[in-house]
Amino acid sequence: MARNVLLNNVEHADLRVAMRHGPEHGDALNQVPVFPTEFADVSREYPILFRKDAQGSLQAVALLGLDRDENLFLGPDGWQARYIPAVQRRGPFLIGFQDVGGTREPMVLIDLDDPRVGDGEPLFLPQGGNTPFLDMVSRTLKALHQGVEVMPQMFAAFEAEGLIEPIQLELKVGSERSYLLGDVYTISESRLAGLPGAALERLNRAGFLGAAFLVLASMPNIAALVERKSRRLASTVP
Repeated sequence: MARNVLLNNVEHADLRVAMRHGPEHGDALNQVPVFPTEFADVSREYPILFRKDAQGSLQAVALLGLDRDENLFLGPDGWQARYIPAVQRRGPFLIGFQDVGGTREPMVLIDLDDPRVGDGEPLFLPQGGNTPFLDMVSRTLKALHQGVEVMPQMFAAFEAEGLIEPIQLELKVGSERSYLLGDVYTISESRLAGLPGAALERLNRAGFLGAAFLVLASMPNIAALVERKSRRLASTVP
């Protein structure tokens, strides 16, 4: 069970954290939520798709694998990619909120029961300031916080311009195995290309035009994911 506490440089002056990745740290996932604030980095490695949650709200996800609990980017030495999605990269840290002078301010929390806490990188300098490692964690959490806030606005803008379309992906791995991915959505390339200038300007002013293009730019990563799956299967053949 998590034991989340507010991080501070008095009680946690000597605390260290090792940012390890593996199934034991919750990284065995075939998809993970991603946010507009990281689309540029995500799109270079993973396909970005949209799915609906139980309430019918759209969520962007990075596709990591094809079978249940399969992360094709996870190997014996951890995450094998140039970029790790922020939800997984944050490790045992998360955002909490505290009332400061009547304002709800975001704060850094840490799960002291996480097995990665205790060794690894120091969080604070001897004089009490943040280490570069903790600054990196803070940037990751800030990007997550901003991404969560802007996500509904992004999807509302996409839907207003009629850009979201359902797709079905049939992925063939070798000659005997195939996967059908349904209930997923993406940006309609034809509709985006056909948008009039006023609509493009609206999206650009809102900051979401680039995000739409990044989603489309990520789609070739599906073929790379299938290739990863093929290599993984070949390596397990006796």
